[in-house]
Amino acid sequence: MEFRAEARFMRVSPQKARLVLDLIKGRRVEDALNTLAFTKKRVAPTIEKLLRSALENANYLSSEKGVDVDVDNLYVKRAVANDGPRMKRIRPAPMGRAFRYVRRIAHISIELAERGKNGAALANVMGEESASAKAPAKKAQKKTAGKKKAVGAKG
Repeated sequence: MEFRAEARFMRVSPQKARLVLDLIKGRRVEDALNTLAFTKKRVAPTIEKLLRSALENANYLSSEKGVDVDVDNLYVKRAVANDGPRMKRIRPAPMGRAFRYVRRIAHISIELAERGKNGAALANVMGEESASAKAPAKKAQKKTAGKKKAVGAKG
């Protein structure tokens, strides 16, 4: 089961938000909260608030909706900062000119998932097949493609 929280139209550059999000990807929630508490970036408290919101979403579903969730085994599965709309601004320049600049906005999204006892993720991704099933199919295609080239080269 995955639990999400999203903060939209945050007044921070997505590039700067990604610097902080990369610190917490794949970590347990407790470790991620500890990391965010000691990160000196301006966006860190916002991301910490968002992470706590995702944790409370998981807690709510486990208590109110009857979903079986172990909050201690949650980890940050996905943390993304996407572009929002850009605000175009004008700065006065010498000799009556004006310079344009852009103020960027980010949409930040965090997903939590539950890890099993052996450390593997419990949530399955739809449409994902095993790697062993894909490998023989690719080899068969390469062999047939090579034969076609050899026949074309002779004629």
